[in-house]
Amino acid sequence: MPSRKTGIVCAVRGCHNNWYKRKIYLEQECFDHRPRTRAECGCEAPYDLYPPPRNEESLRLWLKALNLKKPPKRPYVCSFHFVNKTPTEDHPIPEKWLGYDVPIKTPRRRGKRLADTEEKVKDVCDRETQCGGEEPLAHVILKNDTSCVLYTGLSLSGFFDHVKYLEQFYKANFQMHVMDQILMTMMKLKLNLLQGDLAECFAVSQGLVSRIFSYWIDTMEEHMDNFPKTTCIIDCNTLKYLVAIAPCGLVMFISPAYGGRCSDKFITQESGFLEYLRPGEEVMADRGFTIRDLLFERRVNLVLPAFTHKGGQMSDEDVTATRRIANVRIHVERVIRRLKVFKIISQTVPINLAHKMDKILRICAALVNMQGEIIHEDAD
Repeated sequence: MPSRKTGIVCAVRGCHNNWYKRKIYLEQECFDHRPRTRAECGCEAPYDLYPPPRNEESLRLWLKALNLKKPPKRPYVCSFHFVNKTPTEDHPIPEKWLGYDVPIKTPRRRGKRLADTEEKVKDVCDRETQCGGEEPLAHVILKNDTSCVLYTGLSLSGFFDHVKYLEQFYKANFQMHVMDQILMTMMKLKLNLLQGDLAECFAVSQGLVSRIFSYWIDTMEEHMDNFPKTTCIIDCNTLKYLVAIAPCGLVMFISPAYGGRCSDKFITQESGFLEYLRPGEEVMADRGFTIRDLLFERRVNLVLPAFTHKGGQMSDEDVTATRRIANVRIHVERVIRRLKVFKIISQTVPINLAHKMDKILRICAALVNMQGEIIHEDAD
């Protein structure tokens, strides 16, 4: 039963789209038409919710497609699960991302039996990967939010929005569906799979996997550079790179990667981070950041936890202030944990990707911003 807060909910198992989320999305500020909201500027909602058909036979097929033991009285379905994003005469019932394995129907072959080499090409085309079929393989791999987070780090709706945004910048001509190209790239970022694994999964050559990944790393990094410039909290990771987040938990700056022997002060000074600070702002950091002199030149205040000297105790005011600082700085650690979920960052970097690591870091940071609010998790 849908709650009063969520309203109408998509009945497909594993799908969490509902009318309330759609309403909140439209009430948020539009990135392309600031300061207007998405509802004011006319931008489309990421999905719509459609009621079940009234026709008895159509309703039977609708419920059969959902495959639910106890379906709701009015099993609404969101547009993600329709071939044409809406019920049509050719595809009136939900067919995509239904939360369970659906056997692939192979059409009957007509005419003479093909040669072995022709058969292999036809099989690849039937899987709708190599030869640009209408249905991408992503529809089979991403069954629900759980599987989508596993492979990409984003929810289904987030991945769908991501693909829709990036499609407009696609200028290559790879013989593979664009959605599958983006999925394959994000699977590499999230799971750091071998090129051979990805080639086997998408039925393409390892050379094509390498070219597609390189292309989309360049494209994503170019069009996902949207970090805001505000007062922040900073920390350095062991790769080593500087991460700055806003008090709300949004990644606002990530530096290029440096060697592990570089000091935090050196990275802070050389990464270009200081250029974004304005007089009167505050930067919160850990005790290891000896950068007060760098910030003083720009009239920026440095907030650090209180120190104790030679076994002495902190005053009550220092204890209270340190606790407040720790409660805020913990968000940096959570952001870094989210970044490390992308195993391409946390694992050994292959030599052929070393020159792409700065772009990969920026892409992963942008994907972290798309995952949801850090501070909202505390409230839950």
